[in-house]
Amino acid sequence: MYPPERRLRLRGRFTACYDSGRKYFTRHFVVFALTRSPDGVPVRLGLTVGKKCGGAVARNRIKRVLRELFRLYWSEFELPLDIVIVAKKTLDAAGFSLEAARRELMPLVTRLCKDFARATEA
Repeated sequence: MYPPERRLRLRGRFTACYDSGRKYFTRHFVVFALTRSPDGVPVRLGLTVGKKCGGAVARNRIKRVLRELFRLYWSEFELPLDIVIVAKKTLDAAGFSLEAARRELMPLVTRLCKDFARATEA
């Protein structure tokens, strides 16, 4: 289970990521990332999967896979970040697996850590 303290829940946090965060693009996702003050939780994750990605079953599958990915790899983040992942409508939920998510998002996680580490040093 992905712990509640590692989730973005409030609309204001999502909006802050959209407005002030850095934007990254992958084949099936748009990722917004924003640094925040350290509070003991390294990364908080917010997910947005719209109806264009499919019905409720498909949307929930995408969210489950993404939460599991971040549950397994949350230790990769050293910096306190708020991350919002928005699924594009081109994502096929039936063929979407944990391995596919890992292949697409883990290089981005490495890039996020480098970019934000560089920003905090400057």
